[in-house]
Amino acid sequence: MAQKPLRPCRHPGCSVLTRDGYCDRHRPTHKRRISAEYHSWYNHPVWTKHIRPEHLLQEPFCRECAKAGKRTWATVVDHIQPHRGDWQRFIDPTNLQSLCKYHHDQKTAMEMARDRREQRSK
Repeated sequence: MAQKPLRPCRHPGCSVLTRDGYCDRHRPTHKRRISAEYHSWYNHPVWTKHIRPEHLLQEPFCRECAKAGKRTWATVVDHIQPHRGDWQRFIDPTNLQSLCKYHHDQKTAMEMARDRREQRSK
């Protein structure tokens, strides 16, 4: 069986050749924490073949851009309220909105910062 070709490590400036993306020295050590249990739901056929494409057909433009009077194609189907492993909330069509990548990344960053603040205050 053919193996992947050797390529330089993905770490900036490292020229060690590897088949795994990163050399042993630069391999990331972080792992998903809480979301690891349900992150695979985004690869489930219910999401990839039904919910996501149907939602983008019904709402093809970014909701946040539309508020500013712009028409930007949406590329992400976002959960308005994070589902946090609740399957019913995950598939609930009333909990979905279409966003462009910029607005989705912005919303996610704000949610993560809020969650970190809440964790520190506990």
